[in-house]
Amino acid sequence: MDIEGKKILVLGGYGLVGTAVCRELLRRQPREIQIHSLRQEESEAARDELAREGGETTLSVSAGDIFGLVGEATPRERARAQIGSLGDGVPLERFLLYRLLVDARPDVVIDCVNTATGIAYRDAFRAAELLARESEEGTVSPEAVEGLLEALYVPRLIRHVEVLHHGMHEAGTRAYAKVGTSGTGGLGLNIPYTHSEERPSRVLMSKSAIAGAQSMLLFLMARTPGAPLVKEIKPAAAIAWKKIGFGPIHRRRQPIWRLEAEPRALGPTFSTEDPGAARVLDEVMENVFVDSGENGLFALEEFATVTSTEQMEFVTPEEIAHYLVLEIEGHATGYDVIAALDGSVLGPSYRAGALRHAALERMRSLEERHGVRSVAFEMLGPPRVSKLLYEAHLLRETFGTLDALEALSAEQVRDQLDSLVRQRPELTAEIAAVGLPVILDNGEVIRGPQVLVPQDAREVEVTPEKLEGWVRDGWVDLRLASAERWMERLRRIREEWEAIGSEDTSSRHVRNRSFWNDGGRIEPAKLVGWILTVEEGGNRTKR
Repeated sequence: MDIEGKKILVLGGYGLVGTAVCRELLRRQPREIQIHSLRQEESEAARDELAREGGETTLSVSAGDIFGLVGEATPRERARAQIGSLGDGVPLERFLLYRLLVDARPDVVIDCVNTATGIAYRDAFRAAELLARESEEGTVSPEAVEGLLEALYVPRLIRHVEVLHHGMHEAGTRAYAKVGTSGTGGLGLNIPYTHSEERPSRVLMSKSAIAGAQSMLLFLMARTPGAPLVKEIKPAAAIAWKKIGFGPIHRRRQPIWRLEAEPRALGPTFSTEDPGAARVLDEVMENVFVDSGENGLFALEEFATVTSTEQMEFVTPEEIAHYLVLEIEGHATGYDVIAALDGSVLGPSYRAGALRHAALERMRSLEERHGVRSVAFEMLGPPRVSKLLYEAHLLRETFGTLDALEALSAEQVRDQLDSLVRQRPELTAEIAAVGLPVILDNGEVIRGPQVLVPQDAREVEVTPEKLEGWVRDGWVDLRLASAERWMERLRRIREEWEAIGSEDTSSRHVRNRSFWNDGGRIEPAKLVGWILTVEEGGNRTKR
């Protein structure tokens, strides 16, 4: 992609890598760079620093927690936003990230936020320990429950990626590039530092796990039709540095105050908090430091230790930015994690394709021997797939061929389906046994003692809106409107294969006249495969 003239949204643009990315972008003369950071003053500071470098690019700013909601939210609302179904009580518009993307409408999003740290360091372990302690004491509070629900790592990450995907789709974003992390700076489970006596700490392992999970979710996004180009650079070393200097020392945004401390007896007890242990001076400690961005200020010897040979060592933010922008422009740097995953996962094989035909023939032979039709047991999920397969199966049982079905009107199709299920009740009994109700045009329903949709319903009021949702998600629909949908699908299928000239025998087309048996026998799996691919966009992009 040519970056010149484009709008780029840089998430985490104030940070160590984010600033380097903005500088790298400025050389390509984009139309606008929108710098987003957690705090407004950070975004403005980054803008002012970059503005001194000149150029025609507009520098705009925004701020806020991209994992959070817009406006005030109760702990319960925040928890539900992470664990509920998307839009269930918390609409997409309430998520700050979604609003940011839709309002900014960037051509490219470059994400320099350390997502894994932001999620893992909410510390689900501590939240779980608090809840367990209250449970033992018999004093479980709503706050402890909501705190654990909000801290759960995987639901929060999934929700973040869902919101990101929907927001970029709505904004028309064409490329997304992520600066990820390995979590341990290139070291393994033997990592000898990072905030705990454990090697490694549970929270650090959670950070690595979330970093890996995010890469896989981005891998899935990259394979989604209509999604933007997806890239990820994952540094496996310490990242340094932003500034070297002498001045006040802060740790986790809090100043380290100078002390006057003298030797004293240990005593029979010890507390980590003891205001009388030393006199705190009204003076912040000053010393030489190297600013390593999100990891804070390192002393000289700390920096020398962590970057020494066989420890984390380090990579510069400028290198990361350079490779990231090259990937967006279409250059193969060899450092894109998504491309590495795409090239190393084991996909469909020739052998499996050859054996598929034999497997299907064997199963069809067994169908004939036992006088059954093997359609769906609702093992695949969701129930909508089984519902579509059974609807196509009933069309097959009633009409046999596509030509015979197409020769009728939708009303005739409805009437003959209705007659079939009344004359052969064993057909709908099997469907009901799987857990799928069958709804007829007169409103009658054939069902078993348990149904799959709606899920776990107890005396739920039936409204027209709810009913249509249930039917779509998992009820076999034999009403007139469903017959009309099937007739429209057949019309589109025929148009598709007739558009392929009879003289075209190349490998270009899969669903040609021969695929559809020249309008002959109905094959439910082919029809439902077409629906999932063409109607619902559920196809694979890498073949």
